[in-house]
Amino acid sequence: MPAALSVAALRRELAATLVEAGIADADRDARLLLAEALRCAPGDLLLRADAPVPEAEARAARAFAARRAAGEPVARIRGRREFWSLDFLLSPDTLVPRPDTETLVEAALAACPERDAPLRILDLGTGTGAILAALLAERPRAFGLGVDRSEGAARTARDNLVRNGLGGRAQVMVGDWGAALAGRFDLVVSNPPYITSAEMTELPVEVRRYDPRLALEAGADGLDAYRAITAGLPRLLAPGAVAVLELGAGQEAAVAGLARNAGLLIDGPARRDLAGTPRALVARRA
Repeated sequence: MPAALSVAALRRELAATLVEAGIADADRDARLLLAEALRCAPGDLLLRADAPVPEAEARAARAFAARRAAGEPVARIRGRREFWSLDFLLSPDTLVPRPDTETLVEAALAACPERDAPLRILDLGTGTGAILAALLAERPRAFGLGVDRSEGAARTARDNLVRNGLGGRAQVMVGDWGAALAGRFDLVVSNPPYITSAEMTELPVEVRRYDPRLALEAGADGLDAYRAITAGLPRLLAPGAVAVLELGAGQEAAVAGLARNAGLLIDGPARRDLAGTPRALVARRA
């Protein structure tokens, strides 16, 4: 039987596999996948560089690398993703939380700056619950309601809120946006589907093959979800309350127009993400 490879040697092997498959950031992905197989923190790999990798863990690491080489995202392989320094489990019914969406959280916190305000927060299309959890973590007296059209996503969101110690201040329900709700909220947030039907075939394989279509596609012009959401906002927002909507590239003017047509005020230009794309639109009820 050949000698077991060291941690460092297996990491180089995995990285070479990913480079050959054309994976960007191959070394980073190899590090994360090897750490997953070894059930350790990625930072611990350097400390264990010369240690032999047991056969079972080596097989698992190579299987992870094969999945990544086929296009499966690292977060899907690991089954979780960090967002706003919190940890979120994934499921086939949820998107992978993306760094761009932290811009929405930043805009919502800026619009509701009082840390101890007893906010009533509504997250439409909650997915993993990442946005709602981030806001509840930053506003300790707030209470949140997450709504998703997918029963599987709603279960995942509930699990994640409990996992992050926020279950006592949150509820999750299955619903068609805000159609079944009658209460008034101080803050409504949403990262809705905004990909056009034509664009679906052009998405990267990591998204097209592994993210749920229900959470991506929004009709011929990408605005179907925004129409449904903005139509309900005047009923859902308390007087003076705000809604923060994540935008797709090039959608600011159209979504702002839908919000204005619903009688809402727009709080200046959309907040830009780190790439400079207008990403989070803030609308306010008078």
